[in-house]
Amino acid sequence: MEFLSIISAEDHRVQGIYTSYTSTFPVDEQRDKEQFLDLFSNPKVSFMSIMHESDAIGYIILWELSSFVFVEHFEVFEAFRSKKLGSHIMQHLLENYPRIILEIEPEDQNDDAKRRYSFYQRNNFELIDTTYVQPSYGEGKQSLNLWLLANYSPENVEELKTEICDIVYP
Repeated sequence: MEFLSIISAEDHRVQGIYTSYTSTFPVDEQRDKEQFLDLFSNPKVSFMSIMHESDAIGYIILWELSSFVFVEHFEVFEAFRSKKLGSHIMQHLLENYPRIILEIEPEDQNDDAKRRYSFYQRNNFELIDTTYVQPSYGEGKQSLNLWLLANYSPENVEELKTEICDIVYP
């Protein structure tokens, strides 16, 4: 498995990733195209295409913040789901980033949310906050009540929530 940095919005992989992103994530969890493309010029953002056996199988968008990495979006493309590839990707992240925070929908929201929560629990993430509100991505989009998960025990969850909201969201 390879994790290839994408450093330019002009990269040939970006359009396919954006198309999948907009069909996979709910509208309220998406950046518009301009915001998405702006990620490539942000020095805090690492955007990676994930390759397996010469196939692009997904992508991950990470923010390198003060003392942790925040996973804004992570997707295994539909054709490659249910093959344990997501767990391999998580293992790579855990080996390379000792402090990871990510957000998910509460498990009681739907079956997919329950499945995602179980996936992250199996991959060494624990629930650290149930009161987190993801700010709106912009006009016409709603803020969302989400859960925060981490692979470590943060000392001050309120501080990291503030940092995520101030830096990651437009």
